[in-house]
Amino acid sequence: MAKKKNKFRIVFLGGMGEIGKNMTVFEYNNELIIVDAGVMFPEDDMPGVDLVIPDVTYLMENAHRIKAIILTHGHEDHIGGVPFLLKQVNIPVYGTKLTLGLLKLKLMEHNLERSTKLHEIKAGDRIKIGQFDVEFIHVNHSIPDVVALAIHTRLGIVVHCSDFKFDQTPIDGKVTDLYKLAELGNEGVLCLLSDSTNAERPGYTESERTVGETFARIFTRAEGRIFVATFASNVHRLQQIVDASEAQGRKICVIGRSMVNVVTIAQELGYLKIPEGMLIDVEQVDKLPAHKVVVITTGSQGEPMSALTRIAMAEHRKLAIAPGDTVIISANPIPGNEKSVGKIINHLFKEGATVVYEPHFGIHTSGHAKQEELKLLLNLTKPKFFVPIHGEHRMLMKHAELAETVGVPKENICIAELGSVLEFSDSGLKSTERVPVGQVFVDGLGVGDVGNIVLRDRRQLASDGILIVVVTINGRNGEVLAGPDIVTRGFVYVRESEELIEEARERVRTVLAEYEGQGITEWGLLKQGVRDALSRYLYEKTKRRPMILPIIMEV
Repeated sequence: MAKKKNKFRIVFLGGMGEIGKNMTVFEYNNELIIVDAGVMFPEDDMPGVDLVIPDVTYLMENAHRIKAIILTHGHEDHIGGVPFLLKQVNIPVYGTKLTLGLLKLKLMEHNLERSTKLHEIKAGDRIKIGQFDVEFIHVNHSIPDVVALAIHTRLGIVVHCSDFKFDQTPIDGKVTDLYKLAELGNEGVLCLLSDSTNAERPGYTESERTVGETFARIFTRAEGRIFVATFASNVHRLQQIVDASEAQGRKICVIGRSMVNVVTIAQELGYLKIPEGMLIDVEQVDKLPAHKVVVITTGSQGEPMSALTRIAMAEHRKLAIAPGDTVIISANPIPGNEKSVGKIINHLFKEGATVVYEPHFGIHTSGHAKQEELKLLLNLTKPKFFVPIHGEHRMLMKHAELAETVGVPKENICIAELGSVLEFSDSGLKSTERVPVGQVFVDGLGVGDVGNIVLRDRRQLASDGILIVVVTINGRNGEVLAGPDIVTRGFVYVRESEELIEEARERVRTVLAEYEGQGITEWGLLKQGVRDALSRYLYEKTKRRPMILPIIMEV
């Protein structure tokens, strides 16, 4: 009997050529595990969309082979899509304590907390999941409890190093396990998959501790209330805000739903330490002297409904900016959010606040490794093959160049794309067939019911508006009984454009006259005729193309 050929496959369903919705599938001996299931936030050309998640068609086609989903850490772009996946396939979830704590909140929102099996792991563990032999390695990031994975196979070790940096002075004192990474390198790493977010940036990423030093200086000088906006998931940042507040004898108020949730979970699990009596409710803020208050809030990205945005726009029910307040925006704008953040900063200045937002003030540091750290990881693990992940295409290319500089052969570096399938065997690496991939839009309670056609219509409505034509017709002989009536929204104001609308009605009457009396009941032809006539006329007169919606009422 011939010996079965040893194969290990990697399938990329998200996080390649993009920032967000990370999802990678590993296949070994006809079983598969999923690493991360994240979301991506909608771009400007996706009106009405709340979230974007990976297309899991391939997973549904192979649902009987899935053994588990493993989560590297608790950021939205790594766990936000888990509930949507679990609604389609019930599989166990593995993650660290904080990661699972944050996930539980999402499972409760989707009524999945009772049906989902959660398995807590910790850095240093090595477990068997089906035929997978998985080891968990501690790495630093902007959230605690982050792990890289080492998957041990007969072909060699595959290291999946998700978001990471090498922080030599981390807030919790737990540095990245460099010894274990070097040990894996000596043992023989077949392939390294590594975070490319900061592959374009030279040098080393600053320690999170430097931000705490900046907070201490600002808090010492501030005379009024202090508002700090940051990412809710950055628990180390929150701890430093707490420490700086305690040093100045200030109480802390936490606002914003996601911020309150994270602070509650992080406190319960022991990742955030807040002295007893230090937390206050929002109702107590105005009862204390201004120099005794710090408000921690969401909204560092200028999100329209966030707490900071509502405060800046004077729309918050209980808080308002007053002259003398200091506002610290402790985050860099995500690409595409610059205008929103700038708008909020302008409003804060108008209200009399001192706003600290410039990067050179040291109020933010990245959670992702820069070039020298990326090269260090490559040198520690000494992989035979290298695949840059987690980044836009230019970032992946830059990371590939870095790998070349430290000695990885160019032919052993693979720039994968969404849908790519990499297959390792005794004969080496090859890129095999592609699998279905794409974006699934979450809009309200709907998942996947908003597609490209719906988005195209929304974009047209947003740019040119809609014109509705209503006609009542005798179903037996095609005689026009009433109309045409024209209603517009977002196109022109009817009272100021009576001549244009009246001429539009005449164009519709002309089309109707051609069909009247012919006994035509195929209303689709009539609607298309009305649409074509109006489209030509309106573009000629206005150079706009509103959505034209003919409605025929048959009696």
